[in-house]
Amino acid sequence: MPSHFSPLRRGAAALLLLSGCGLAAAQAAWPERPVRIVVPYAAGGTTDFAARQVAQKLSEQTGKSFYVENKAGGAGTIGAQLVAKAPPDGTTFLTNDTSYAMLPALFSKLPWDHARDLVPVTTLLHAPVVLVVPVHSPFRTLKDLVAYAKANPGKLNYGSGGSGSSAHLQGALFNSEAKIDVTHVPYKGAGEAMLAVVAGQVDLLITASPTALPQVKGGKARALAVTGGKRLPAMADVPTFAEAGVPGYTIGNWFGLPAPRGTDPKVIDRLYGEVRKALADPALRERLAAQGAEPGGLSPSEFAALIQKETKLWTAAAQGAGLKPQ
Repeated sequence: MPSHFSPLRRGAAALLLLSGCGLAAAQAAWPERPVRIVVPYAAGGTTDFAARQVAQKLSEQTGKSFYVENKAGGAGTIGAQLVAKAPPDGTTFLTNDTSYAMLPALFSKLPWDHARDLVPVTTLLHAPVVLVVPVHSPFRTLKDLVAYAKANPGKLNYGSGGSGSSAHLQGALFNSEAKIDVTHVPYKGAGEAMLAVVAGQVDLLITASPTALPQVKGGKARALAVTGGKRLPAMADVPTFAEAGVPGYTIGNWFGLPAPRGTDPKVIDRLYGEVRKALADPALRERLAAQGAEPGGLSPSEFAALIQKETKLWTAAAQGAGLKPQ
């Protein structure tokens, strides 16, 4: 039977077929070049930990190079802007965290479109936060610390990974929930803030469990409380905030992976699948559990919904704590 397609139609069909094959081949070949994962903070914090754990697994799985680059400063805005403005060619991604949802509450203007310029790929891990004090601190319970802070407003201070970081706003929210006045002291990252606790330079820090646990386990800091509905198996002797007398303090931290707007959706799907595969690895899951963290793996749409929800939550929290965008 003769074909009803004209030569022109047959040529167009062939081009479409070749185009589809080329796109599939491009997706299969990705990544053809080394992939940079930007951490917008100094090394040593949980965001850095999450990025490095997953980057190592992605390198193993794909046989390609995934590497971490720290671009600290501006409460994570410098690194985030770098990725938001990067070519969407599948070679640059960001590791962001709860702080990303706080930025609109703390900055009146950002150098990129917070809602559009970074496309969610997936979450890497979720972790509760821990309130830690120096190991030689006179405070052995959260009730002791709160009682002293109420009697001595402004005399205690808390560290953070920088003005606008998650620890900054989490500390402000703790002030509000506990009805105390503890002064904020910013550092260049959660790792530096944790070292300040170890050195006794600040009185307390509220940070994600993977940042706190090594110092607590090493006897260099003392944990007074952890968020969540139950105690962490990795710190079974540390009470929850509810048990310790601040039941309204129920926050947690997430850590995720977004891409520049315009990145090929097929590359995003491939990366999402590779991250899910990495997070299913028993050895990686064991390392996360040892730090009090749980693997992520939300879909791109689920991650986008999480960011929208958290942005509204932290904007309301900032307003409640009396913080205004700068």
